Amino acid sequence: MEFDWIDLIMLRNFIYAIFGVMVGVASSIFTYKLINRTTHFDIPNELEKGNLAVGIVVGGIFIMIGLIVGLIIGMSLN
Repeated sequence: MEFDWIDLIMLRNFIYAIFGVMVGVASSIFTYKLINRTTHFDIPNELEKGNLAVGIVVGGIFIMIGLIVGLIIGMSLN
């Protein structure tokens, strides 16, 4: 089977998207762990207590994951 140049570009963009998503999720996990270590409280315990401020911070981390994944997939489709 002969590959056209379009197929190679699509394959490269797909690999770029997968790699970008992995980097985005890894950076989000790293950010969460860094915030958990640098603050004087434990995030999972505070979430169990119902601390709204900590919940908003964790929600922001999840929004960051969504933005990173969306931008990377959008850029890889161009």
